[in-house]
Amino acid sequence: MQRTNTEQLHRTETEPNGATFKTPPKTNANQAKTNSLVIWKSPILTTKYAILEIISLLQCYGKRLIQQRKLMVALATLIIVVTTLCLVPGSHQQIIKLVKSKGIFIIYWTGLGVLSSVGLGTGLHTFLLYLGPHIASVTLAAYECNSLDFPEPPYPNEIVCPEEEVISTAYPSMWAIMSKVRFEAFLWGAGTALGELPPYFMAKASRLSGAEHEDFDDIKELEDRKKHGDKLNLFERGKLAMEKFVEKVGFLGILLCASIPNPLFDLAGITCGHFLVPFWTFFGATLIGKAIVKMHIQKIFVIIAFNEILVEKAVDFMALVPVIGKKLQMPFKAFLQNQKDRLHRGTSKVAHSSPNIIQNLFEYFVIFMVLFFVSSIFNSLAQSYQKKLNSQKKNKRS
Repeated sequence: MQRTNTEQLHRTETEPNGATFKTPPKTNANQAKTNSLVIWKSPILTTKYAILEIISLLQCYGKRLIQQRKLMVALATLIIVVTTLCLVPGSHQQIIKLVKSKGIFIIYWTGLGVLSSVGLGTGLHTFLLYLGPHIASVTLAAYECNSLDFPEPPYPNEIVCPEEEVISTAYPSMWAIMSKVRFEAFLWGAGTALGELPPYFMAKASRLSGAEHEDFDDIKELEDRKKHGDKLNLFERGKLAMEKFVEKVGFLGILLCASIPNPLFDLAGITCGHFLVPFWTFFGATLIGKAIVKMHIQKIFVIIAFNEILVEKAVDFMALVPVIGKKLQMPFKAFLQNQKDRLHRGTSKVAHSSPNIIQNLFEYFVIFMVLFFVSSIFNSLAQSYQKKLNSQKKNKRS
């Protein structure tokens, strides 16, 4: 972490005679050089270091895996047994088919949750890109179809209204919609909890080995700056508050921090790992907070925001925007109509639907976010390799 306005920050020192003077802080040239190693500034060097770091990690974990011979034999046996069951015909194929479909569903949503929280803040925002739109689609479909009995298949991959028209004046309740998406939402939340484990284990391993985790060193640096009267920005004050809150309150503190949208929650894992908080205390509180409490809050927000009445009113209000109101309203109206037409595929209400600018923009946005996520991984790998080089140089000098 780089200090802001480093040139302007000073330390006050006191001489034996009582006089005070200010000395400029020591700058960390290696740290600044490492942080500036990003793919959009140094694409060739960043890519080279990232590939070298990937090779280094593969060699390291490959050697560890080879040493675990019993585990290797067990995995090989399991793969052979599963492959045989999948290829041999019989009545068990129905069970295999069910396990495949449910297994893919569980891995998909859990994996998206892991991607959302792994990487110390550089994770892919999969709620915004996948789960949120899925809940919104189910909500809009519930109002349009007046039912939640979507045909399976194609649900949950695609949402289609039931062929038999539902005659009812009452829309599905919020609780019914929440129940419809409860399983995938829980899996996504559980995935985000799993994604918080690497910082915890890394900090715990560093503490047990007698070393300090890099991010905990940053916390200590912030505490020193605060003691010397340096002005901290809002993000830095938040990091200190998070560390102290989790350290003092324990399980309830972790649960509270995990139950709200919190970009600083990585520090909770680092703090718990550093102070050797028991695994189930940390993971239990994180799982309950993220997969149950936080997910219900997010589901309620999305369902309220995307009920048909509010969405249509919001689109109508767009027309009131001066000059561009009508032009802004048209693509959104076309998008909503297109989504409704797609829900009636295979029924008498089906209508021709065509690509829409809003849909295209969202697809481009998803592609951009995925590319940004991949680039952030490359940056992290390259910076990790740069730190190894700096450490090697430092060891040679000493």
